[in-house]
Amino acid sequence: MINGYCDPKFQKVSDVFSDSITSGFETGAALAIEHQGKMIVNLWGGYQDASKTKAWEENTLINVFSVTKGVTATCISRLIDQGKLDPSKNVGDYWPEYSCNGKEDTKVSDLLCHRAAMFGFKDGIPNGSFQDWDKFTQSLQSQAPYRKPGISQGYHALTFGWLVGELIRRVDGRSVGRYFKEEIADPLNIDFHIGLAKSEFIRCADMLMIARDSMKLPGEFLRYVPNFFLPEKLQNFKQALISGDFQQAFQEREDEDDNYVNSPDWRMAEIPSANGHGTAKSLATLYGILSNGCSRNGVSIMSEASLNHAIAPHSQGPDSVLFGAPIKFGLGYELAQGIASVGNISPSFNNKMFGHAGVGGAVAFGDPDKGLGYGFICNQQHNPKDLYRTSNLLTEKLYSIIS
Repeated sequence: MINGYCDPKFQKVSDVFSDSITSGFETGAALAIEHQGKMIVNLWGGYQDASKTKAWEENTLINVFSVTKGVTATCISRLIDQGKLDPSKNVGDYWPEYSCNGKEDTKVSDLLCHRAAMFGFKDGIPNGSFQDWDKFTQSLQSQAPYRKPGISQGYHALTFGWLVGELIRRVDGRSVGRYFKEEIADPLNIDFHIGLAKSEFIRCADMLMIARDSMKLPGEFLRYVPNFFLPEKLQNFKQALISGDFQQAFQEREDEDDNYVNSPDWRMAEIPSANGHGTAKSLATLYGILSNGCSRNGVSIMSEASLNHAIAPHSQGPDSVLFGAPIKFGLGYELAQGIASVGNISPSFNNKMFGHAGVGGAVAFGDPDKGLGYGFICNQQHNPKDLYRTSNLLTEKLYSIIS
């Protein structure tokens, strides 16, 4: 059953959302869209659990994985706007212990644009509680980069959170979760959390993860095909396979199972790259504010000039982690990029859209040209070829109406 509100003009968007639930493709999901300051869509439906005994509610929270990076990027851009952080300076100017073992010339912008060559833990992801912040940051600050920082792009799937989060802590004194809550979420009534309180677990849906082997992409045979037989994109894909960067960026711990993302430890930890929990409405609201002047009700997140700088392209692939894909990044935000033609393995980010997608299928973005804020969340992970199918269909229908 689908609940909520949809402006009649956008009924076809509602139909796509409804079909995703009633067909059984999505177990539970929510969609919210803000247009020029007005919430035009706020829908939810399906179930919070695999046994389908607990209905999805308007305030249901879900782990949105890397959608969290866009929220973290907003915190960073606010600090830049306030003059507390300069993306052109070295990381060591703010975090002296980081400046060692070949990382001395790493720029703040390198961390934000996935060019720091620190996309994995060389000794493996530290074991124990994810709530032990210092354990993760100290491991990263002492290791050498995988290659010279600043010369190539490689997606920092997990490490982005601790690297950028520690930068925020060094500059402001607060953790990312606390900073976001006090500076942005509470003043603007945004129901999104980096580090979830136990009292909120009752609202949290289960993330239904597929077997990890199902997330592996095909193409191992390309290792053995000479480059002169391959177009440039497949040459980049082949190089990414050979480098092993994907395996380093998406490492697994021996003590984890597929259900670890529903554990209290994961939910309570602050991992600013991967474990934000929120509602679709919260994401649509955040990006709606950013796309309509960056302020609301007397509360300013940043200046429009700072946002425009943050969402300008600062790096473009080939991305050595993401199989040579030509993904573009602003200062932490994922931007319009050119791999949507591969299918639903990537979100459809076009025009002036900025935001981030998560490996669970969630997508959130803003579009200043259209005055849009968009949030789609779900709890059923799909295999790569269908990962963003629902959101891409929704986005396609949305833009067919407002364009």
